[in-house]
Amino acid sequence: MSKARGWVALAAMVVGFGIFSASPALAQGAAGGTAVSGPAIPGAVGAGIGAGLALIGAGLGVGRIGGSAVESIARQPEAAGSIFTPMIITAAMVEGAALFAIVVCLLKN
Repeated sequence: MSKARGWVALAAMVVGFGIFSASPALAQGAAGGTAVSGPAIPGAVGAGIGAGLALIGAGLGVGRIGGSAVESIARQPEAAGSIFTPMIITAAMVEGAALFAIVVCLLKN
């Protein structure tokens, strides 16, 4: 559990650094002297973070579904046919929810 907390802390630091360093880097004006619009930057960062979290959640969900199915098939090989179909349906539902979340994140921008 401690290793997972370390990864979460590292991810939080990277995201925090990206949020705080993106604003000054992108605030530089164009050649004509006009500044970059401020409210567009946090929206883009938020959409990227939301889409990334949706992908991470989908990956974890499909991984857990697949791992549990393989473990079940290893315990009872004769039930492989009755395990495989619900596994595929559940994985498709998780992927569909993740795709919906990504589309919502990108459309809110």
